Amino acid sequence: MSTTSDPRYADRTSRPKTVERTIAVCFVAALASVVGFAWTYWQSGPDILLGVFFSTIFLGLGVGVIAWGKYLMPQGPFVEDRHSLASTNQDRAALAEAFGRGADSVKRRKFLGKLFVGVNALFGIAFIIPLRSLLGAKTPGNEQYYTNFGKGTRLVTINGEPVSLAALDVGGAQTVFPEGYVGSATGQTILIRPQATPLVTKPGRENWSPSGYLAFSKVCTHAGCPVGLYLQEFKELLCPCHQSVFDVSTGATQIFGPAPRPLPQLPLAVDSQGYLVSQHDYDEPIGPGFWSRGALWNGHNS
Repeated sequence: MSTTSDPRYADRTSRPKTVERTIAVCFVAALASVVGFAWTYWQSGPDILLGVFFSTIFLGLGVGVIAWGKYLMPQGPFVEDRHSLASTNQDRAALAEAFGRGADSVKRRKFLGKLFVGVNALFGIAFIIPLRSLLGAKTPGNEQYYTNFGKGTRLVTINGEPVSLAALDVGGAQTVFPEGYVGSATGQTILIRPQATPLVTKPGRENWSPSGYLAFSKVCTHAGCPVGLYLQEFKELLCPCHQSVFDVSTGATQIFGPAPRPLPQLPLAVDSQGYLVSQHDYDEPIGPGFWSRGALWNGHNS
């Protein structure tokens, strides 16, 4: 018996065109979100935007596929009484007809099918893009070991102005950066003047503090917070995040709190125009420790 007119095989909606348009909108939204996700990641955009695009991709695909399956595809269950195990010619014809109806449900909506395939293809390509992070395209390399201070690099203020010997009174403190790199996260340095005469913090640093100026990395060795508070009375630097305290007179050695080691000191000098400059970069990596810090730095020093 032919089942061509069987209502079970008809679309389960009185407005199939409306459903098709709704599904198309969902797939187009997912397709646009794939492009947005890839572009945002490539441009190192905000994480929240990546999350929005990623959620919209799955939402569009999910709603579209569910609506397609619920309203536009033949619905079961289908029951066929079988009195004999042998297939008759009529049974084989009915099977071919049923198979054709399922294929026709897809063929009649080629545009939706192409959208669905396109979204999934681009989605797969978009997932390849983050592999550049795993493959090392964004690895810091030697940036962990060096800052932008070098031989003769001037210290400048947040406004880019060079720092002279008259910039601070005794007891003063100021945030400075390497010239040309104002705002640098790794180059931020706390400049202080505990006294008017050179202060030797450790053996070998006899010429590091012209006119009593000392410079230490502002990046805390505990969690990377900015160490910005200086107490002249005790000659101490304080990290406000976790209350680590450093004694500047002994080379910013840690005397309280969770910081595991001293703040690196920057060797200072004065150029021919009377401005403070660095003799060279910090003598050790700044900031919190990392797994290869000791071995690689020892190799560098050797």
